[in-house]
Amino acid sequence: MNHLSPPTRATLWRGAHLAGLLIVTVALMTGCGKKSENAVAGPPGGMPPQEVAVVTLAPQRAEIVTELPGRTAACRIAEVRPQVSGIILQRLFTEGAQVKLGEQLYQINPATYQTAYDSAKADLAKAAAAAHVAELLMDRRKKLAGSKVISQQDYDDSFAVMRQAEADIASRQAVLEEARINLEYTKVLSPISGFIGRSMITEGALVTSGQAGALATVQQLDPIYVDITQSSSQLLRLQREVASGHLKNSKVGEATTRLVFEDGTEYSEPGTLQFSEVGVDPGTDSVTLRAVFPNPRRELLPGMFVRAIVSEGVNEQAILVPQKGVTRNVRGEPTAFVVGEGSKIELRVLKTDRAIGDKWLVTDGLKAGDRLIVEGLQKIAPGAEVRPVEVAEETAK
Repeated sequence: MNHLSPPTRATLWRGAHLAGLLIVTVALMTGCGKKSENAVAGPPGGMPPQEVAVVTLAPQRAEIVTELPGRTAACRIAEVRPQVSGIILQRLFTEGAQVKLGEQLYQINPATYQTAYDSAKADLAKAAAAAHVAELLMDRRKKLAGSKVISQQDYDDSFAVMRQAEADIASRQAVLEEARINLEYTKVLSPISGFIGRSMITEGALVTSGQAGALATVQQLDPIYVDITQSSSQLLRLQREVASGHLKNSKVGEATTRLVFEDGTEYSEPGTLQFSEVGVDPGTDSVTLRAVFPNPRRELLPGMFVRAIVSEGVNEQAILVPQKGVTRNVRGEPTAFVVGEGSKIELRVLKTDRAIGDKWLVTDGLKAGDRLIVEGLQKIAPGAEVRPVEVAEETAK
């Protein structure tokens, strides 16, 4: 029997140990491979589609309004000026008060005008007396001429004298009327009804006929005008929309207008658009619109800055989208997610015109029948399959 040497036993022991380690390693690798396969495959069926809330878009009737700057202006303004010269004896109104048409505002010293009137009246009486004498003389000579006592020439002369006397009466009557008018003009009357401002002169001041400076100004404030400026580009856009049929424009005189004060409060009385200027201001490239508003409580004063909300027309097929369903991309463009075919998500880039209440007026990118996602936007991506749940627009708000 042969005995193995010690070195040979050590060699066999190391070989057996290495073989055991190899078997364990292969077993571990096999087990890890199975676990990896199981991890990739996942549980049968996978995760269910994400649930999202959608609103089905439908065309709606929308009134298209625009907000424009404007200033108030009195509908009638009259500057009070003297029509005769003289010294102001009395001011007969309270500054800031309401005056009526024909109400006396000032009294100019009438002494010289009264004298001129009395003189013209006396001259008229004198001319009338002379005309009466000429008429009697003509009547007598007419009879004498018929009996051939005087010549026809004498009668013709008396007839001419009578006609000159009548013409003199007419002339004196005109002078008297002028004197009466000048005397009446010493009473400075209000040319219109309205509210009068401060007086620019006091008693004792000398005024002249046709002077440049006004004595006072009367303004009619009810109704009141609001002059609104609209850019020519806005006007062209509005005309194109009307021409294309997208917008039914309100006629001038029918378009309703509302006012908003500088503090954000709205004026209680609605107004009406009266007319649009026929030319464009080259300095501002704008067109002036004029609206008329009732002003019974004098809340609106001339020169106030206001914002006018003007009705441009009505869009009968407007696509109005809840604002919470519209987001912005990195370029700042408005976007929206819609549920397309196969319940797959589609990303749309939109064109919006303006906000109407809590909705956007969309002119491109969406159409009637699209299912707009309004809830669950944070958990979705384009191309993903979702489970849409229809909600009412009131719920989407």
